[in-house]
This record gives sequence, C-alpha cells and structure tokens, in this order.
Amino acid sequence: MHVGLGLYRDSLTDDNFRFAAQAGVTHIVAHLANYFSGSTPTLSRGDEGSGWGDARGDTLWTYEEMSGLVQSLARHGLKLAAIENFSPKFWSDILLDGPRRDQQIEGLKQLVRDAGRAGVPCIGYNFSIAGVWGWTRGPFSRAGAVSVGFDSSQIDLDDPLPDGVLWNMRYRDPMGNAAPVRVTTDQIWDRLARFLQELVPVAERAGVRLAAHPDDPPVEAMRGTARLVNQPEKYRRLLDVIDSRSNSTELCLGTLQEMTTGDIYETVREIARRDRIGYIHFRNVKGKIPKYVETFVDDGDIDIVEIVRILRDEGFDGVLIPDHTPELHCAAPWHAGMAYALGYMRALVNNADTLGPSRR
Repeated sequence: MHVGLGLYRDSLTDDNFRFAAQAGVTHIVAHLANYFSGSTPTLSRGDEGSGWGDARGDTLWTYEEMSGLVQSLARHGLKLAAIENFSPKFWSDILLDGPRRDQQIEGLKQLVRDAGRAGVPCIGYNFSIAGVWGWTRGPFSRAGAVSVGFDSSQIDLDDPLPDGVLWNMRYRDPMGNAAPVRVTTDQIWDRLARFLQELVPVAERAGVRLAAHPDDPPVEAMRGTARLVNQPEKYRRLLDVIDSRSNSTELCLGTLQEMTTGDIYETVREIARRDRIGYIHFRNVKGKIPKYVETFVDDGDIDIVEIVRILRDEGFDGVLIPDHTPELHCAAPWHAGMAYALGYMRALVNNADTLGPSRR
C-alpha cells in the first residue's frame, strides 16, 4: 500500500509537492477542474452561493498538460496516482443526455487516450447530477476542530439545481426560463451504462482505470435528481455493467460508512478481492444518513485499523489518500490536518504486517 495526497488545481505547486514529499507521500491525486481556488486549500461547504467553482472557461485537458504534471511531480520524487473528477464542462450532456452527448463522449475518449500516453494510470469520476451539496462547515471534530457535516433536516433536499449548474459547479450561463432538471433512477443508470460501455474499452487500450466515487451525501435523491451509488449493492451493480479492471471504484470509506445499509468491512473486502479499486479516500465519520460529521481518521465510527488489515489480506497494493480532513487550530490549518492524517496512515501502512489477524 502507498500513501498519497490529493491536491486541487491551484495547489499543484512546488511548495505543496515539497510538503507532500517531506510528509512521506509517494503519490499525488490531482484535481484539474477549476474549483477550490488558492494555493492553500480550505474546507468548503460548497453551497449554492459559492458552489465548487466556475467551469465555464474550462477546456479539455491536453496530453501536454497532463504530461507536464507527471514530469513536475517526478522532479520531487512523486508519482501521479490519478486525476480526480472531470470538469462539468466536459461532460454536461453525458450526464444530462443532452444534444452534445456524442461530441462530449468523443472528447472524453481523446482525454483518456492522452492520459494514457502521458502516464496517468487512473481517472476518478462521480457520475452525479447534483454532486456534493448540503454540507455545513463547523467545529464538529475532536476538541472543536473544523470539519464538515450533513444534516438533511436542516436543508431542502428538493431545492432544484440553479439553471446552468451541474455537479455543484456552473458550467454555462443561465438561460432564464429553463425548466428545473429532473432525473429518475432508471435514467441515471441508463446514462451510466452507456457511458461505461463506450469509454471503458478506450480506457483498457490506453492502460487507464476509470474509478467511480459513490454519492456523498448518499441520500436517495437530491435537488430533483436520483443518486447513483448511495448503497453498497449499487457499487456492485456499477462494477457489473462491464467486467473490466478499467471499470473500478474510487473507494471512499467515509461515504460507505455514511450509507444506511451494508457492512463497510465486507464491502471493502469484496471490492479489493475483485481487484476493482482505483484508489481509496481514507477518511472517517460519525453518524449515518440523515446526519453525520467528518472526523479525524482515528476518531470515527470506522475501525480504520481493521480496514488496513483487510486491504493487507486481500493484497491491495494501491494508493490511499486522506481526502478532506479536519483542520487543526494553527497558522496552517489545512496542512496541519493533512500532516496528522498522513502520519497516522504511514504508521498503519508501514506496520500492516504487525497489526494481527483481521477480526471480520
């Protein structure tokens, strides 16, 4: 197992690469979509006012851009584990089944081919219309550390998406009188199946894994649109759409724990045994839908040590990243929170063989 770090577009800097290498990180998961601006990231509630960002000016990532990132990381002794999340600008009509769907599929095929040539082994994605929405930022973690939480009783889950917003990002100008977006369960699964059937063969040839993130928050529906992977059995359904190592999971432990059914340890073991993990979001939470908060990695409802035992037993040799972590009260809250999580993770990974037998 390898410990990695996720960095947003504006934080893909030499200073943050040095921070990662000094913390013992070997791999980077890079977000190239235009959100979370600034070289020093912070947790965001991502509400409808600010959202995750503005994608209207995004252009399809090129071979030169991705290759340049791989080379920049290599100068710091780091490897690129994955690029995470397509910009909504690239695939709005794939998600919405709009008139430019076929054009956008061809664009993603070219992006995947270029990613393979550039040395990008994995692309994480979230096949979601509403995306991540409804979080609240506050002092929810140990000793009042700032993290994010979700409480469905405090928001209107049926609040429609603003026109021109997808995955909680603006991808086009509003048109004024557009009808609210509505998507049923059957529709979202049909769109996913078509997406995978067209893109996975291209990814196989390019040597790239596509890794699906579950819905967070994993409610049944949000903002008039059905959710896709909001229970463990739906991950199985996604993996069964097309039997390929290039059809994998971006396995988010926190989201799995937030789900109302299933057993996280059985789910992790099953997916690891199938060799269908692209990489892992290694984080912890307290609570489940309809209410939960994110916690320090050692302080939630997940027995995180048991997760490492299971991954060890199943021969997982991929990358784990902290994802978002609580922020420590200091001059560099994000960096301190990440350093805490990375140190804990490295201790577990480096001593995995001494953790004893799995209890499940």
